[in-house]
Amino acid sequence: MDMLIGGKHITSDDLEEVKNPYNGELIDTIPIAHLQTADLAIQKANEAKEKLQEMSAFKVSNKLFNVVSKLQEKREEFAELLTKEVGKPINESLVELDRSIETLKLAAEEAKRIYGESVPLDAGLNGKGFFAFTQRLPLGVVAAITPFNYPLNLTIHKIAPAIACKNTVIVKPPTEAPLTVMKFCELLNEEFPDGVVNTVTGYGSEVGDYLVTSPDVNKISFTGSVTTGMMISQKAGMKKVTLELGGNDPLILLKDGDIDKAVKGVINGAFLNAGQVCMGVKRIIVEEEIAEEFSEKLVFETEKLVMGNPLDSKTTLGTLISEKAAIQVEEAVNNAVRDGAKILTGGKRDGAFYEATVIDDVTTSMDLVVRETFGPVAPIIHVNDIDEAIDVANATEYGLQAGVFTSDYASAMRCASEIEAGTVFINKQSTFRTDNMPFGGFKNSGVGKEGIKYAVGEMTKTKLIGLNLR
Repeated sequence: MDMLIGGKHITSDDLEEVKNPYNGELIDTIPIAHLQTADLAIQKANEAKEKLQEMSAFKVSNKLFNVVSKLQEKREEFAELLTKEVGKPINESLVELDRSIETLKLAAEEAKRIYGESVPLDAGLNGKGFFAFTQRLPLGVVAAITPFNYPLNLTIHKIAPAIACKNTVIVKPPTEAPLTVMKFCELLNEEFPDGVVNTVTGYGSEVGDYLVTSPDVNKISFTGSVTTGMMISQKAGMKKVTLELGGNDPLILLKDGDIDKAVKGVINGAFLNAGQVCMGVKRIIVEEEIAEEFSEKLVFETEKLVMGNPLDSKTTLGTLISEKAAIQVEEAVNNAVRDGAKILTGGKRDGAFYEATVIDDVTTSMDLVVRETFGPVAPIIHVNDIDEAIDVANATEYGLQAGVFTSDYASAMRCASEIEAGTVFINKQSTFRTDNMPFGGFKNSGVGKEGIKYAVGEMTKTKLIGLNLR
């Protein structure tokens, strides 16, 4: 599949294979972009700005709704491609398509709601006799660098609000899973002028660094690792950045919490997409008094999961993105066992598959929970009370989302207040997200917010216009 730049299909002498992580079959090839290609994409995106910004909000909104209809018509086709390149179960891919369609709808609606406001200058010294108002204007060119785990939905979370507020975009899709994103950008290009959406593909930091440092790119929206995010922050200069850098999200179960509901939360939160979710449940913090009952029920439910062909609708646990990724998870679990943790179920790898694993007696110093383990692992940490639970929850460089299970409102509100995370859910796991909510974390989980309305705020600049009426 070729890159899309300025409405034309661009290839390269260097190609990269995209393979199915389930069976190793070749799905397609993509070209490897170089600096000249990235420069061309920046040029075409800048040339398209005027045409896009001349469009009315009504027209931009309608065109985005047209893309919604096209994606709905191709829902099953896109879901199958997504499953083949990522390895997630087909039912999860269909959910990602439904969320992607919803996200697009939200962007189409938000295109009509980009408001300024009146400003009472007479509330300030010497302001009497002035009338002032603000406008929110597009930044210009937004570069979106996107991850493999939810490639379509997370890309739409970047480029749909960008276009809604009349920015042109350059997308660098994940090399491990670029095809669904590139196919979607073709749909956008059918509706918008050439150059409004452009794609550049390939491994390495060369192209990414060029986009980040170019004075002709006005905003970087990145989802990925802390290391890469910090490099982007250092290199971006004065341009705006939104960085979503992952999490090490806790699920706290207090002794008065609903154990069955918490178990369901772990199943949905730790094993979704084979655990490759930035807001997935990665640390389960349980009060000692109920830990044994919780563990037994969690093991029972975990062993119901079906690992197999991701295209089979009965499969509930697919592969990781690659065998290399599965080996990294295997090593993290084995190291924890070496240091005293106990596997209650799972713990075996077969190629890119890793079994859904429940591991108990985990301590806060183990790499399994110090670092973000991107795999289907449910580590259980025992604590004595709510004080220790909050301390353990906060003992991480991340602060994306958290979930707390308790029937006591005082405990719930204390946890909500004291846990250092961008979102705290009560009686729901951290993995929950709606596409209109502000999404983004504290600490090394990143800066800025996604969620269509909030992303639009990150992708516009505010101008004040003042009239002297005296």
